[in-house]
Amino acid sequence: MNSSRTSETELEKTPGYLSATLNCKCPRCRKGDLFQYKNAYNLKDGNYMKMNERCSECGQPTEIELGFYYGTSYVSYALTILFSAITFVLWWIIIGISLNDNRLFWWLGIDVFFLLLLQPFFMRLARSFWISCYVKYNKNWQIEKPVEPERTNDRLKNAW
Repeated sequence: MNSSRTSETELEKTPGYLSATLNCKCPRCRKGDLFQYKNAYNLKDGNYMKMNERCSECGQPTEIELGFYYGTSYVSYALTILFSAITFVLWWIIIGISLNDNRLFWWLGIDVFFLLLLQPFFMRLARSFWISCYVKYNKNWQIEKPVEPERTNDRLKNAW
């Protein structure tokens, strides 16, 4: 009876998919951090993109195969397009768009400024979404071992 309560309590504490992905948590257990540093703006020495080799909670490898994260460029591109579309619609509703004055160029300048400012965050978010497409949540992560990647090469790790 007590173990069923524990599992119910454990399930209540488990973050949802969107919350875990937005917070860059491991998709398998949704508890461990994907990145070594929580701050996306720790730009010194490129530390903002350093990922843990394995999840600290469940042991899930974060690099499934060589070049695994190349696909995140598509996700990052989609995020920036979505951001630009949302800011364009908000600008249109709040300020308006006209070809007779500079409002369109003001939106463009402000949008580019925020895209540059948010790029480290978007890049990390893209990696989090990408790995969550391939590694699914496992409610039994505490007793089941993670699937080991089929194709890894330690000599070429992080060579990109």
